[in-house]
Amino acid sequence: MKRIVSTDAAPAAVGAYSQATATDDLVFTAGQIPLTPDGDLLDAAAIDVQTEQALENVEAVLEEADASMADVLKVTVFLDDIDDFDAMNDTYQSFFDEDPPARSAVGVDELPKGVGVEIEAIATK
Repeated sequence: MKRIVSTDAAPAAVGAYSQATATDDLVFTAGQIPLTPDGDLLDAAAIDVQTEQALENVEAVLEEADASMADVLKVTVFLDDIDDFDAMNDTYQSFFDEDPPARSAVGVDELPKGVGVEIEAIATK
C-alpha cells in the first residue's frame, strides 16, 4: 500500500507531488533542490553548498519514512552544468562514505527555480 511521506524538516511540496511516497519496503523521494525548510533558495550559492542542502533535504524525507542514507539504493543527480560534477561529487561523497548507492548524474538544460542541482533517491526500508 502506498503511503505519502511529509516532513517539516524539508521544503514543502509546491505542486502536485509529495515529498516522497513509500511502501512497506521502498521509499521514492521527489527531486530535492537547494531550498531550505524555511524557504530560503540557495540558487546563487556554489554547487557544493547547493548539493549539501539538496542532500540534507533527501535525508530529512528519508528519516520521516523510517529510512536513512545508508538505505539508499539509487540516486539520480541532475546538474544544470555538467562541469559542476566534480564539486558536486566531493560533497555527495560525504553523505555516502561507505557502500555508496548506484547513481546517475545527468546534465540538463534547466532546473526548477534556476538552481544548479536536483537530487532524488530510492531507498529500502
